Amino acid sequence: MAKDDFIKELTSIKGIGKARAEDLFKNGYDSMEKLKKASVKDLTKIKGINENVAKDLLNQLKEKPKEKTTKPTAKPKPKSETKKKVEKPEKKPVKETKKTAKKPKKKEEKEEVEIVEEEKEKEGEYKVKKKPELTPVIKEKLKIRKKIKNRTPNFYREEWFRYKRLGKSWRKPDGISSKMRRNFKYRPKMVRVGFRGPKETRGYHPSGFQEVIVYNVNDLEKINPKTQAARIGGSIGTKKREDIQKKAEELDIRVLNLWGNYNGGFKEST
Repeated sequence: MAKDDFIKELTSIKGIGKARAEDLFKNGYDSMEKLKKASVKDLTKIKGINENVAKDLLNQLKEKPKEKTTKPTAKPKPKSETKKKVEKPEKKPVKETKKTAKKPKKKEEKEEVEIVEEEKEKEGEYKVKKKPELTPVIKEKLKIRKKIKNRTPNFYREEWFRYKRLGKSWRKPDGISSKMRRNFKYRPKMVRVGFRGPKETRGYHPSGFQEVIVYNVNDLEKINPKTQAARIGGSIGTKKREDIQKKAEELDIRVLNLWGNYNGGFKEST
């Protein structure tokens, strides 16, 4: 029996791979008849075959493959033998009664729904935030700034991961032996001019408004509501802050740091 054919036949048996099949062939078992005659002790002498594998192999070889039972095919009937049509008796017409009479289906009437816009705003309903009037040049520059911001990494202080007391806040690296200052490839990136956005959009909020810090109600009169938005100063108290917010609503000015109603605190608008 050829080696390739014998190995293919052996590998079809469960638990026998290509390596074990080749080892069996090298040890003189070049046919299935020789394997059937072999004992468990003879097979265990071969490297990589233990008692369990040998017993399993011999049991599988002894089992005869089940013969496939083929169902007898039905012979085609001759054309002469055709089924005769059986004439069924005609059904008698049934008289319509109250129970059998079908009720006419009512047409589904489509109800016209009138959309009514409620002028009163519900509590907690989302209000669309005011947007600025921007020139096409500034719109393009804001898009460029956003792309630069997305690819800008986080700048951390040198060796912030080694000493907790340093913190992550950026400091310019210094020292003759500083590897970060010397721009080694495996060190984090430093702050550079190339990460800066366009000059035209400096001081702009992400919404597109120019930020103007406000400390009292009179400062709101200097703001242009079309292009500028107010940011209330951090030192302003609650009473004055509420007055500024009410006045800003009257003048249709957007406030970037509105006072929230949840546990007291700021609600940054974006």
